[in-house]
Amino acid sequence: MTLWSGRVAGELAPEVWDFLRADDAELLPYDIAGTLLHAERLHAAGILDDAELAEVRDTLARVGEPDAGAEDVHSFLEAELGEVGRKIHAGRSRNDQVAAAVRLYVHDACVEADAALVSFAGAILEQAEEGAATPLPGYTHLQRGQPVTLGHHLLAWVEMLERDRSRFAFAAKQAAPSPLGAGALAGSTLPLPPPPNQLRNSLDAVADRDFVLDYLYAAALLFTHLSRIGEELVLWTTREFGFALLPEGAATGSSMMPQKLNPDVAELARGKAGTAIGRLTGLLAVVKGLPLAYDRDLQEDKAPLFGARKDVAGALAALSVLVAGLEFDTERLADAASDPLLLATDAAEALVLEGVPFRDAHEQVAASVRDGSFEPPAAGNRLGDVAAAVTAAKERWGC
Repeated sequence: MTLWSGRVAGELAPEVWDFLRADDAELLPYDIAGTLLHAERLHAAGILDDAELAEVRDTLARVGEPDAGAEDVHSFLEAELGEVGRKIHAGRSRNDQVAAAVRLYVHDACVEADAALVSFAGAILEQAEEGAATPLPGYTHLQRGQPVTLGHHLLAWVEMLERDRSRFAFAAKQAAPSPLGAGALAGSTLPLPPPPNQLRNSLDAVADRDFVLDYLYAAALLFTHLSRIGEELVLWTTREFGFALLPEGAATGSSMMPQKLNPDVAELARGKAGTAIGRLTGLLAVVKGLPLAYDRDLQEDKAPLFGARKDVAGALAALSVLVAGLEFDTERLADAASDPLLLATDAAEALVLEGVPFRDAHEQVAASVRDGSFEPPAAGNRLGDVAAAVTAAKERWGC
């Protein structure tokens, strides 16, 4: 039986039922948590007695997998509660019920993402510590620009991840307030105590999915960064660059070419950026035209949210293994970083210190590069103490 069957006579057409059903089994533990809190509120208001509250707690503690025939996880839970389940929905609607479950889900997804980011950053920082002084050419336009070190370059990856970490923390904070008590849209006349950290406006409480969008934005930008990192890993592990060797535990072979070792983890992380961006833009398009309060369109928040959580966890775990297992070819790196033209800017700046205007210095050095007479100056330290920067980053991340 559906929760709304009192109003609709007969059965829905099978095609309509299949279309309306929500694939939301992942919300089960979060809907259980919300239902327990609501049961306690009903008990405080005298609507459930002590025995009924104990029955709710006992039943919810041993709930199994959702019934595939249920309309959604909320209907399933009410049916599992049996006779007391007929009282449990007093003072609430599926509107505030699902909003509460999704908020708890997003909070957990953010905590999970943070732990995975710490693990990935830790793998990068271990490599950065070992390569703090290892020469590496820095690039602009994928052309050699100035000398850096491997540690300094890897710290740039960590900076991106640190911003990602703050975005997931923000999404978790946005998901924290409770919509319970909002009911369908305008609360309830029952004397229920308010839940902790209750949202101020009941209409907004059931209609808001900004916190889901915050999570999807954090995930989309994370994958944008993982795509950039993945691209560099693909380049660095080619024979053309030869900067690093792929660990065989995080690479695949070819079904036809026996010699191949492919950077599939890096490539798939790069590819999933498009999917992550699509999830964000898709839900933005769903939400942008909805009147207050709740509309069934909001059921479309589940698939992108569930998919994003799975991809964030999977990509960060696989990339952690890949980066931890990379073997950098320090001789190849040193050879690439010994290109004298990497010091052309240093030469121009040396002339500036002698009083030459920078534009004149730039033109003089450019002319010497063109005619082949360029002589590199002694390399200066432009990066500061990279090892100390790695140590500071490890302290920030708790690695």
